[in-house]
Amino acid sequence: MTQPTTVEAPVETTHQYVLNFACAQRPGLLHALTGLLAEFEGNIIELKQFDDPRSDRYFLRMHFSVSGDSPEAVEETLREHLSGLSEGLDAEWALTPHGARRRVLIMVSKSDHCLNDLLYRSRVGSLPIEIAAVVSNHPDHRELIEWHGIPYYHVPVDKQDKRAAEGRLLELVEEYDVELVILARYMQILSDELASELSGRAINIHHSFLPSFKGAKPYHQAFDRGVKTIGATAHYVNDELDEGPIISQQVMQVDHAFGPEDLAATGRDSECKALADAVKLHCESRVFVDGIRTVILR
Repeated sequence: MTQPTTVEAPVETTHQYVLNFACAQRPGLLHALTGLLAEFEGNIIELKQFDDPRSDRYFLRMHFSVSGDSPEAVEETLREHLSGLSEGLDAEWALTPHGARRRVLIMVSKSDHCLNDLLYRSRVGSLPIEIAAVVSNHPDHRELIEWHGIPYYHVPVDKQDKRAAEGRLLELVEEYDVELVILARYMQILSDELASELSGRAINIHHSFLPSFKGAKPYHQAFDRGVKTIGATAHYVNDELDEGPIISQQVMQVDHAFGPEDLAATGRDSECKALADAVKLHCESRVFVDGIRTVILR
């Protein structure tokens, strides 16, 4: 006697996402967004929101889980519903799989402390990034980068005409499907056109707690002036040199016993920490650009 065939139902699995949502403030926004998630029988894991009275804008970051047998189908349906909700609100939103590693391209000149720090943090998994390539206007770090199995590109910059170098950079960004460009002590000023092209997806590090010490040897100048704090700022790149929206800052105390080399060493530590924090916040979808400021939902 032939036994009846048993068809097993597809096993549903849980998928986690992060939703970023920003729009003009109005009543009922949180209700609308959580209500949409309820339609999917989803579960909120973390929710942070901020209503900015100065700009009259609302910001939300929601980490949630939903069940489904196909992550592609679940995400597609979520996006359809979010698109419908956001149309009437003129909202900006982004949906990303939780824990996804972002593809980044690092730009560096001769100083390698931030580069080495990013390599280490990526390798041990403390930053959710995949380093797709490293670009430098010097050949110095090729051996180090290729030892890590990462493509290295020496792209010289003609001070009289940077268009060729910047064009090559954009080619590499497209070729490697780069989501974020990290200027890890890249000592070249980007053109307004390139800064605009990379708006919101390029982070720079700057010793911003030394604003009056410009040009060569800023830490030596700081020593001569007897500074009491050393710090650094990581910010988004824009067409205003070192004045893009701030993401992360570090401050370290120093005193009269610190020589120029000690100040420089302290500065390097603060630069590494500020840059790593900014990259982590960006890659975890915790940063919203609000004009010339940022809103960070930790």
